[in-house]
Amino acid sequence: MFLSTFFEKLGQYVLLMSKVFTKPQKWSVFFRQFVQEINKLGVGSIGIVILISFFIGAVIVVQIKLNIDNPIMPRWTVGYVSREIILLEFSSSIMFLILAGKVGSNIASEIGTIRITEQIDALEIMGVNSANYLILPKTLALMVFTPVLVTFSIFAGVVGGFVVAGIGHIMPVADLEFGFQSFFKPFYVWYAIIKSIFFAYIVATVASYYGYYARGGSLDVGKASTNSVVMSSILILASDLVITQLMMG
Repeated sequence: MFLSTFFEKLGQYVLLMSKVFTKPQKWSVFFRQFVQEINKLGVGSIGIVILISFFIGAVIVVQIKLNIDNPIMPRWTVGYVSREIILLEFSSSIMFLILAGKVGSNIASEIGTIRITEQIDALEIMGVNSANYLILPKTLALMVFTPVLVTFSIFAGVVGGFVVAGIGHIMPVADLEFGFQSFFKPFYVWYAIIKSIFFAYIVATVASYYGYYARGGSLDVGKASTNSVVMSSILILASDLVITQLMMG
């Protein structure tokens, strides 16, 4: 029963994506929506990304300092380990688990509301590819703006670490700075960005899928939104493992 349901949903998803990734019927309409979605999904997420990254960066520094506080271990190791955690996992994987709740639920509820109010049926009657019209601008907008979000996340996380080290007197700021700069590999930044683009695709398309196939009333839109967040989170964690093996193995 589980396998049959899984393959049915997978088939629906693949068929939906085949309709989504086609040439837009009107490029002017597409670009207008694309810009609107960048503002709504991307720019609208900068605030929460900076806020969460700042505090998580501070917490990482405190936790690392407490756990490796050893006279044998150099103090700059705290900065080095904190930087690696922020670059390799937090600014991409953990951040998109959070954005799956904010952006994913927003997309699923918006498209789900359009579905249950029969606006999608109206678009289909008018000969409009509703999947392409509704989903493609959201997906591309989130994927294109993702590097900006990752950059803000990394910067805010590092600033949070410096602030807690200075104000909280956790450790000398000079030692933390030396650790942040030590053995830096630029590839890790590209790794975080590339991985995040895949996560952005997952969040946007999975949320769109659940919203597009929502049926019933407003309660069902809520269920579709919840299901999209859960499934996006599972797929992000699974793909994180695969991408890490491919890029870092």
